[in-house]
Amino acid sequence: MPTSVIQAENLGKSYRRGLVIDPGLRHALERFIRDPLSVFGRPPDETFWALRDVSLQVYEGEVLGLIGRNGAGKTTLLKILSRITRPTTGWAEIHGRVGSLLEVGTGFHPELTGRENTFLSGAILGMGKAEITSKFDEIVAFAELEKFIDTPVKHYSSGMYVRLAFAVAAHLEPEVLLVDEVLAVGDINFQKKCLGKMGDVARAGRTVVLVSHQLNQIRRLSHRVIWVDGGKVRENGDPHKVLALYESSMASDDQTAIDHHSSSTKAKFLSWNFMEGPGQQPHVLSTSESVTVQFVLRLNKKITNGQHGVALFNSERQLMWAQAIQNLSLNPGKHIFSHTLPSLPLRPGVYQWQVSVLEGGEIFDLWDCSPDLNITTESHQHHQMDQWNGILNLPTNFQHEILEETKFESPSHI
Repeated sequence: MPTSVIQAENLGKSYRRGLVIDPGLRHALERFIRDPLSVFGRPPDETFWALRDVSLQVYEGEVLGLIGRNGAGKTTLLKILSRITRPTTGWAEIHGRVGSLLEVGTGFHPELTGRENTFLSGAILGMGKAEITSKFDEIVAFAELEKFIDTPVKHYSSGMYVRLAFAVAAHLEPEVLLVDEVLAVGDINFQKKCLGKMGDVARAGRTVVLVSHQLNQIRRLSHRVIWVDGGKVRENGDPHKVLALYESSMASDDQTAIDHHSSSTKAKFLSWNFMEGPGQQPHVLSTSESVTVQFVLRLNKKITNGQHGVALFNSERQLMWAQAIQNLSLNPGKHIFSHTLPSLPLRPGVYQWQVSVLEGGEIFDLWDCSPDLNITTESHQHHQMDQWNGILNLPTNFQHEILEETKFESPSHI
């Protein structure tokens, strides 16, 4: 059974909005003399919960991704786990040395040099001078700060701060590494290097809790994902499933409330779903096997020579697949159009169906289907480089064998 490294129960953190600090009797009297009614106009204190009833466990060697909107409570949760903020309710405990990277230059003293801050951070983690010295050259090389390591960090740019802060946190071997969206400040090449290093950290058996709005980073690194929404845990589980639900929610929030149908009254698509099977959810595809998608149509006028179209788009409105069925004869009433696909090998994410029914070039109905399709199958894409991730998500069987060199006799010369 895996060892629990981080455990939290019913964590909550409340703050006050509109709190006015008492300026003292003298200033209160002056304010009353100038404006006697101001005493009745003081804004009331308002309490809001940045985090509410959050419980979680993180296991040794696990990479946990935290996702959610700005202000959802992700950073508050990490600050509680880092002992920076005290919870209002509940408790949390961490077993092992904790390295926190919650904001640019976390834990650095601005007057000290990069060298001095490196040794200071290691000492805070409980490491001896000899242990830090053995890692020092590797840290400086990773941060690419050889020329500035003896410069006070108050003169560093935000990118230099990030490079050194991450290098220190990742190389001084804390048992638990907490990282909050700081990599967005670094350049692309350094982000790639950091992702590779975090992968090394995880493979070394250390625990990582990572907050990022870059979902590809979360998808690539995380063993499990928690979606924090409004200070509470909304979803907790498989990265592909949770990320697909999150992306679908974000896409739905971006859409207007308009029902995207044509203006014709001759027909209307009512709903869509996958035909139910073992473990099959109506709008979530979690299998790479054969699946049947169904569209329900209400037809108000007879069609004698109609056409039915279906198309699938990704979140960037790129066409993934389409088909047209010809020569349809349909009477008024409700109809189910079913399409059975041997597989739908697309990369995990959010997609949208579009269906139509026409006759003689006249559109009876054209519908951008709602809700979206979530594909949560296992990712078979490149595990490090997004630029090598394509549309198709195909598993492969890799084999390797040693081919012996064929020995040729040297030709005889005449």
